[in-house]
Amino acid sequence: MAHAIRFHKTGGPEVLQWEDVAVGEPGAGEVRIAHKAIGLNYIDTYHRTGLYPLPLPSGIGLEAAGVVEAVGAGVTEFKVGDRVAYCNGPIGAYAEKKVHPAERCVKVPDGIGFEQAASMMLQGLTVQYLLRRLHVVPKAGDTVLWHAAAGGVGLIACQWAKAIGVNIIGTVSSQEKAKLARDNGCAHTVIYTKEDFVAKVNEVTGGKKVPIVYDSVGKDTFMKSLDCLQGRGLMVSFGNSSGAVGPTDLGILSAKGSLYVTRPTLMSYVGKRAELVAAAGELFEHVLAGRIKVAPRQSYALKDAVQAHRDLEARKTTGSTILVP
Repeated sequence: MAHAIRFHKTGGPEVLQWEDVAVGEPGAGEVRIAHKAIGLNYIDTYHRTGLYPLPLPSGIGLEAAGVVEAVGAGVTEFKVGDRVAYCNGPIGAYAEKKVHPAERCVKVPDGIGFEQAASMMLQGLTVQYLLRRLHVVPKAGDTVLWHAAAGGVGLIACQWAKAIGVNIIGTVSSQEKAKLARDNGCAHTVIYTKEDFVAKVNEVTGGKKVPIVYDSVGKDTFMKSLDCLQGRGLMVSFGNSSGAVGPTDLGILSAKGSLYVTRPTLMSYVGKRAELVAAAGELFEHVLAGRIKVAPRQSYALKDAVQAHRDLEARKTTGSTILVP
């Protein structure tokens, strides 16, 4: 037996329960992993609340790093003792041990620790597809708007953008978070609790606005974000931390300059093994070269996942957070 966090009904953090679970042996194409660190991500709260419905009862969590301790039939890429990480399901990473499809794991290279790997797989691969693989991607010299620049995804994005010559205008909620974002490469910060980010975008760009807005906040920022875009600009809505964006009259997009909107997900960009391996390889290369520095800024015991969720939703965290079995 092992322990895992599970929930039997949707709701607030209090629905998360610490339970005994039977893990079992890996089947064909699977590996069993002893987790060393588990990533906490905002999408976990969407699963817990039912915004992204799951069959109940359910485990929770998409991201972890650990050691392979058993290998199922047909698995040739991994062996017992390998250091691995994953971030793309199936659900259930909040556990001491987990059986997981081998094709969804990647080897963690020497020079990257378990806590570091669990801090960056989901968030780092999210940044990789957003900056490098959408139909429209920024080029060196571009200035873009990135909401929640001091969050886990945001801090990686600030560093990655700087490495490729892209300037980020980042929204944050406090002076402390503004400094953190700037320390990680954010070119300009705007404290949205005190300043109008639309006005800041116009100020920074001399009224030209930006070609791309990256928005993981959702309801509270969506409409104003459209006002930050140049004609034929791209609105990238990839999260809902303030709530889901409601129904929108598509005529608004034409009125504001023939704008484009996309609602991408990481799973669509790493669904094929070759894509997953290539994306992780690019992320690991930046980290090993020191262009992107990632480490957990908060750590909780796995059994304290309830408090971790409370702090995450209260915006008490910055950067990446891990749970330790």
